[in-house]
Amino acid sequence: MKRFLLGVVTTLAVLAVAAVALLLSLGSGGGASPSPSTAAPSVSPSAPADLAADETWLGTVRVDSADVVAEEGSLTDVRADGTGVRFGPDGLRAQRLDLTATLPFGTVAPRVGDGVRLFPAGNGLAGVERTATILGRDVTLRATGRVVASGGDLLIEPETVDLGGPSFVDSAASALARRLVTIRQDVPGAPDGMVLREVRVTPVGFAVRLDGADVTIGR
Repeated sequence: MKRFLLGVVTTLAVLAVAAVALLLSLGSGGGASPSPSTAAPSVSPSAPADLAADETWLGTVRVDSADVVAEEGSLTDVRADGTGVRFGPDGLRAQRLDLTATLPFGTVAPRVGDGVRLFPAGNGLAGVERTATILGRDVTLRATGRVVASGGDLLIEPETVDLGGPSFVDSAASALARRLVTIRQDVPGAPDGMVLREVRVTPVGFAVRLDGADVTIGR
């Protein structure tokens, strides 16, 4: 999953450039002018003076997709907003790039591994379930915890842990059990310069928001 989000962002950027090129080709034949965008950026970027012949520069780009599916998993409700985007043979560079999406539980859990199951636990909490061997016994651990953005990672720290066993097992293995259901996972393939800022639990996965300045995505 390392390059998953990177590939998503690159694909969306290529689609955006292609869409703009199509609009330019249609507009060259005359006709009615398009309506101005109602989503103008707060600060208008300036076009670079050193733009090469094989490069395309876009002041602002917004691309939405309900679903993005790749071999390594899927994203839903994707929105990518770029400002000062330069696209050419070496890839994409953006003065600023913002991305929101939903990471489905089914995308994240296999990357955590060890048969972990993730689910919504209500009240904004995430649920974690896994089977582990503790004190020589196979137990099913169930935990609930809040999910936060920590150091650019998605972090679930358990608030409650249920080992499903006698109380002496809970007491003796509590620290180990908490470690086993503490989840720290990077956002798959986030390009250099982009940082996870917000994350929350939804009924189907984790809603995430990332942003970054001077983001470079090579081909």
